[in-house]
Amino acid sequence: MTRALRLIIFDVDGTLVDSQGLIATCMIKAFEATSRVAPEPKNVKDIIGLSLPKAFEQLCPSANAQERRNLTEAYISAVMATRETQSEQISSPLYPGIRSLLDSLLRFPETLMGVATGKSWRGLDHVIRAHGFEQHFVTCQVADNHPSKPHPSMILTALSETGCDAAQAVMVGDTVYDMQMAAAAGIAAVGVNWGYHDKARLQEAGAQHIAMDADHLAQILQNLDTGR
Repeated sequence: MTRALRLIIFDVDGTLVDSQGLIATCMIKAFEATSRVAPEPKNVKDIIGLSLPKAFEQLCPSANAQERRNLTEAYISAVMATRETQSEQISSPLYPGIRSLLDSLLRFPETLMGVATGKSWRGLDHVIRAHGFEQHFVTCQVADNHPSKPHPSMILTALSETGCDAAQAVMVGDTVYDMQMAAAAGIAAVGVNWGYHDKARLQEAGAQHIAMDADHLAQILQNLDTGR
């Protein structure tokens, strides 16, 4: 690969790993623990990618700040309890072709990889260690340190940490929040068709390309790198 594309920033949930089942189950447990009616599955799917405070703000607009904090704590407790009995490979498996894609990109030292996720650092660390990605990402941006997507803070920090210009970077994600975040930061946006928001929504939110599978994503990234 040439030096045209320097930084590829990946979302995690719905892009690298399929954690929908884990998130949905732990959301239900959080609502049960706080004696609230659980949201519809489609509503839970829609907030994946947001940080937890923003997610509960959207799911429970009538709840006050303390009630949303209670929900957040209950959700985190449910996730931690699940991790004691179920591995990340089971609860958050990689999508087909993702390992090969990331491993192939790792072989090009001039191309840097990063992560921008609504997960906490603890949650991201579990995924990275479980799937053996400790050497892949040179910048990791998490919800602990930033406003929720689609605020551009995660991408702007990743650009600063890597010394890359916006014109040299691309965001790869599965939700409108990823696409909107990329637009706000002034970088290219590639949507993936295997995640939690559909193709039409991704395109409407600003995706310049939609990858249908990991091989197609590799081709799109190669074309971006060569200016095609």
